[in-house]
Amino acid sequence: MSQVQRQPRPTESVWDYPRPPCVVPDARRIVVRHGGVVLADSGRCLRVLETSHPPVFYVPREDVRTDLLIRSTRVTRCEWKGVACYWTLEVPGMTVEDVAWSYEEPEPAYAALAGHVAVYPGRVDSCTVDGERVLPQPGDFYGGWITGEVVGPFKGLAGSAGW
Repeated sequence: MSQVQRQPRPTESVWDYPRPPCVVPDARRIVVRHGGVVLADSGRCLRVLETSHPPVFYVPREDVRTDLLIRSTRVTRCEWKGVACYWTLEVPGMTVEDVAWSYEEPEPAYAALAGHVAVYPGRVDSCTVDGERVLPQPGDFYGGWITGEVVGPFKGLAGSAGW
């Protein structure tokens, strides 16, 4: 009798990711929780890979509790993806400003991101990828998800603004 052993995912260096970034489908189960509520649960996300950044997972809007999100006044512009709008989370007893963002009308090369929402892992109680708890990308601007499959150094650390 033989047993099938699960092979570990290969380690990815964020320095091997492309610039401009690429978008790849990811079928692993992504779960985002905050304040005792599941904000997102999906096995059909998109992962954005960009040089020096841990991946960012974009969850299809249909798999997000959008009834808990209120559009914020904050907007930013990515030179590749376009204008991002931000979302504030309201769950019983708490509000988390700008917890998530989306590209409502992304640039044509990133059209796949339309209808998806990304969450800052450092602003919620937990984010997991196939059960593995995610660490947030350092700093307050970027929203990368650090798992055991990625290695840095990552942009966002002190002194990395000029990278």
